[in-house]
Amino acid sequence: MSVTTTATKTAATTTASEKKQKTICCIGAGYVGGPTMAVIAKHCPNLRVIVVDRDERRIEAWNSAEMPIFEPGLAEVVLPIRGRNLFFSTDVASAVRDSEIIFLCVNTPTKEYGSYGTTGYDMSSYESAARDVARFAESSKVVVEKSTVPVRTAEMLRKVLYANRRSQDYAFEIVSSPEFLAEGTAIHNLEQPDRMLVGSLDTPEGRAAADAVAEIYRAWVPEERIIKTGLWSSELTKLAANAFLAQRISSINAMSALCEATGADVQQVAQAVGADRRVGPYFLNASVGFGGSCFGKDLAGLVYLCESCGLPEVAEYWRQVLTLNAWQKKRWAKLVVKSMFGTVKNKTVCVLGFAFKKDTGDFRDSAAIDIIQILVEEKAHVFVYDPKVSPVEINRMFPTVTCEKNAYTAAYQAHALVIVTEWDEFKTLDYARIYASMAKPAFIFDGRNILDHHALGRIGFKVHAVGKCYPQYQF
Repeated sequence: MSVTTTATKTAATTTASEKKQKTICCIGAGYVGGPTMAVIAKHCPNLRVIVVDRDERRIEAWNSAEMPIFEPGLAEVVLPIRGRNLFFSTDVASAVRDSEIIFLCVNTPTKEYGSYGTTGYDMSSYESAARDVARFAESSKVVVEKSTVPVRTAEMLRKVLYANRRSQDYAFEIVSSPEFLAEGTAIHNLEQPDRMLVGSLDTPEGRAAADAVAEIYRAWVPEERIIKTGLWSSELTKLAANAFLAQRISSINAMSALCEATGADVQQVAQAVGADRRVGPYFLNASVGFGGSCFGKDLAGLVYLCESCGLPEVAEYWRQVLTLNAWQKKRWAKLVVKSMFGTVKNKTVCVLGFAFKKDTGDFRDSAAIDIIQILVEEKAHVFVYDPKVSPVEINRMFPTVTCEKNAYTAAYQAHALVIVTEWDEFKTLDYARIYASMAKPAFIFDGRNILDHHALGRIGFKVHAVGKCYPQYQF
């Protein structure tokens, strides 16, 4: 019998002794659900934690020796407690029936079809999860919104839950407790959170539900970092937090273009600006643009919300953050072409990095996608290396791109090297060796400002970096 089947059976079977143990469950075994529940189970050994998903292959992966997602520190948390008080199962019905608190961690992607396409959220999976809760619940439940959702999603949940409940005696209280995780540092974000937000209705039942959720977090989170708010404030805070972070990135990227035009150094500007305590140093690293599944989606959702509330000026403000980010990606790709004498046709360009950031295999909305697309359209021969993104995934998007197993083979005989992802291993490559293997003149485009540009110039590279101007290396 496979490990998956055994673990699923264990999770689905409730013995008399287990019934004495409080059970919580999470619907959704993705980037948010798996790590979040693992950390809860680690710090709350008195809880029986079940993560359920209808995707059998995903659950099978969680029950195997290899984690289904690459996240530093994840396996170290999951493996010691899996099968003890942390379970992964496809049995949604049993998990809902046995749990007092149910976390919803299903995907809420941007709606890319029909009305409000590219701005609204696709809530079909969320609604389906709510219907499962109502269908399988045999008692009252606390339902926790953990995914990023539009403001007032709790109203939709309440309507679906009460319209489909099996008994008029069952009550459902909804709590908003959004995640604030960054891929690559998710376990650290969970273990040492800046805050854990818990929002509820200001009713006796709502406050009691919020207390029940907060009590879980108190096992490892200091009381002062557990923030209680109203339900709608909590839902909006997640969108606001990501919007503010994305706005900072677009702001420094806008300055990077001005620095290149004037001869200023964007890193020096960022350091000086960030020294102001009112501003702070975080998220002021200029780059080729932000990516991932959160910032773009949440900004689009915020734009839609503002427009729905009759606030077109506010919507346009946040839309411009998205516009600037898209422009930065294309600007950088066009800089590559312009710098290489206006053409890359039949030239070899090596792209280092395909993930949207280091320490993750996630490439959703990665800057690499936009840059490679333009290079392919300009008829360049593109070679790619990323330590965690599968070549199969890259070639699914770009069939003509050649994927290599390491940076050295990817850069061999290339005319240019373009760094898109800030993987640590790219900082320590032997660039003298790489330069010797490349066609001349050899160009390097540091889209993350992670390298020693002066050292590269001394080797012989024609150096281009975000927000910097190195005329001494151009001829």
